[in-house]
Amino acid sequence: MTSPAQAARHEEASPTQVPREHALDLLRSMLRIRRFEERCVELYSQARIRGFLHLYIGEEAIAAGVMPALRPDDPVVATYREHGHALARGISMNAIMAEMFGKVEGCSRGRGGSMHLFDAGTRFYGGSAIVGGGLPLAVGIGLAEQMQQRHTVTVCFFGDGAVAEGEFHESLNLAAVWKLPVLFLCENNRYAMGTAIDRALANTDISAKASAYNISSESVDGMDVLAVEEATRRAVDAVREGGPHLIEFRTYRYRAHSMYDPDLYRSKEEVERWRERDPLLTFPEQLRAAGQLEDSTLAAMEREIAAEIEAAIAYADAGTLEPVTDLTRFVYTEQQPA
Repeated sequence: MTSPAQAARHEEASPTQVPREHALDLLRSMLRIRRFEERCVELYSQARIRGFLHLYIGEEAIAAGVMPALRPDDPVVATYREHGHALARGISMNAIMAEMFGKVEGCSRGRGGSMHLFDAGTRFYGGSAIVGGGLPLAVGIGLAEQMQQRHTVTVCFFGDGAVAEGEFHESLNLAAVWKLPVLFLCENNRYAMGTAIDRALANTDISAKASAYNISSESVDGMDVLAVEEATRRAVDAVREGGPHLIEFRTYRYRAHSMYDPDLYRSKEEVERWRERDPLLTFPEQLRAAGQLEDSTLAAMEREIAAEIEAAIAYADAGTLEPVTDLTRFVYTEQQPA
């Protein structure tokens, strides 16, 4: 199995001098996601969040690095592990938490829950419970955007498990044939549910698969938020000039596939090795070394995020459940009088 040191095709990005405020924004975004997810674990254990719950812990650098490289009108299609994407995109934490609680005030009116966050206002076209299901949706959105001459980039997140699905190949092929403005982003966390990537794919270099469709691609260290942002900005510029692009972000999730998963398919030693590259450890160290982060600033950031999370929980608790009389609302279209 590939070691963490070999996780990305390119050398690990060196600490780049970025404006301090932007660097702190990246750190804040990752911390927000991590603390939100950690609180969701507690809420799930208390049965206040129900259904399936897939956590983004360990992968925060991807969502935090990708979103600043996009314009507000660029459509985003995510997976069912999408809390981090939604938070980084700008959907309010209140709306996300209320959705997790199944309340009408949620971003999907409480009907979607953890796996189906959606917000038209931020052009966030949701999580999808189907592995690879977002790929053809992104191609369709990209085609619609192209036909309307909107000059946007449709961004599609998917996991390494989706690469084994037919939708992956069909979507890349169609995007290439039609030269669609779609940026395919693979979050390769090495385990499609519980199957190690080298037990499922004959060629584990996911970025190389794009060449079969004449699509430019690269592999990037998904644990390095600066490398993620830099690669995404390059790719977004290339896609706006015409044609799809693929980035494989090589990353790792520290929690099991879902809260129902006993996580028996990997060793504790492997997880601990990857924890050494935790972006919530390495990035603050880089910022301290560059003189951009003080302990007091980090502590204040943590307090601010903790208060935001507790306010979101209070908002969700105070929310309302959809009445049973609305059961068929949005399911059937009411016939209009002739």
